[in-house]
Amino acid sequence: MIDLKELRDHPDRFRNGVRDKCMEVDIDRLLALDEARRAILARQETARAEQNRLGKETGPKMGALKTKLKGAIGEEKSQLERELAELEQKPAVLKAEVQECEARINAIEPEWRSLWMQVPQPPSDDVPKGKGADDNVEIRRWSPTGWDFNKSFEANRGFKPRTHLELVKMHGLVDFERGVKMSGTRHYVMWGLGMRLHQAVLRYAVDFMADRRGFSPMGVPVIVKEECMVGTGFFPAGREQAYHIEESARGSGHDLFLTGTGEVGLMGLHADEILPLESLPLKYCTVSTCFRREAGAAGKDTAGLYRIHQFDKVEQVVVCRADEAESRAWHAQMIETVEMILQSLGLAYRLLQCCTGDLGVKNEDMIDIESWMPGRGEIGADGAPTGAFGETHSASRLNDFQCRRLNLRYKDETGKMRFAYALNNTVIASPRVLIPLLEMHQQADGSVVVPEVLRPYMGGIARIG
Repeated sequence: MIDLKELRDHPDRFRNGVRDKCMEVDIDRLLALDEARRAILARQETARAEQNRLGKETGPKMGALKTKLKGAIGEEKSQLERELAELEQKPAVLKAEVQECEARINAIEPEWRSLWMQVPQPPSDDVPKGKGADDNVEIRRWSPTGWDFNKSFEANRGFKPRTHLELVKMHGLVDFERGVKMSGTRHYVMWGLGMRLHQAVLRYAVDFMADRRGFSPMGVPVIVKEECMVGTGFFPAGREQAYHIEESARGSGHDLFLTGTGEVGLMGLHADEILPLESLPLKYCTVSTCFRREAGAAGKDTAGLYRIHQFDKVEQVVVCRADEAESRAWHAQMIETVEMILQSLGLAYRLLQCCTGDLGVKNEDMIDIESWMPGRGEIGADGAPTGAFGETHSASRLNDFQCRRLNLRYKDETGKMRFAYALNNTVIASPRVLIPLLEMHQQADGSVVVPEVLRPYMGGIARIG
């Protein structure tokens, strides 16, 4: 949610933000509705103030007039009767005016609020302009010793790669057929060492955040009320991606939604709260099951573990003071966290600066981290995949957009009430991260070397197969 005062004072900033994010929100219509609403509210407030004034003054005046009326005759009596009727009628006129204003506000507010909730957070000035993911800008790459991005997998390792689909079938790690049998497309069952590897990366990431980065691990609901989805900015724009539980149709007071990220629960914790200044920054992480409908993704990555409806993710959020420098510093730390984890897992990756058209509604800045997946890409002349990057992480700055919607505030050093700033980051998402992990650590015989940092979580197992 954007600051309406900021919109009134700097409308072009928001017009440009809508344009640069390739969205469609009628800013001029919102401004017109906002002006009309404010005028009606002012008129209503004036009428109510007059009601209050009359309430205090009318009784004594009417009493005095009635006393005079008892002894009045002729023209004097008629004049007193007119004054008394006027006094008796005025509260009714003011009441009708207040009610008329209320009706006009109620008629305006649904469209006014709907437009207000659609206005995106304007991109940061240093975010490159672009229409979508194809316009994102590569920042840098990293690869483990001995890996050259300019060479094929076979040239790097001396053998043709198997895809993660081949590897999970070879070692009995994942069963797609039974997953589809039970739940339909984009579902799966994890078996044996597949489940242990999945849990290992999650546990490693949680321990990394708690022990090495000082974040508080938390368990939060993954089934939430609509207000929580709206407050965190996932509604209204992302409503089609969420699974909807229609409890109201079964007599419950409210519907519920399955969350697509632990960010929703972590940020919803402090909705409508005023945080003590000394409690900031809040540093939270969670591991949670996530659910996404993948609406609009028909035909994209339908096979394998890349684009699925249910997965697990370790997410981190930071809530800090309303200070851009502090927010940027935390963003850099989040990206550093991802790089430390990926490097410890021996996975090659690149950092992408997302352009304006790929930021989404909430973000003023976002860095995507894509891991190299040998089994992706086109099939080359040798019959093996050429390999390609695939998104595995994303780190975002949200300014006060999310906290404003959640009404999450603090008092600064001067006692002024401020909306906090929020950031979030994917620490690890599995089973997607198992794709590069299996494919990059495969051996010529099809076995997979388990990264050393994961072995304590695998009971000491060093190799699969």
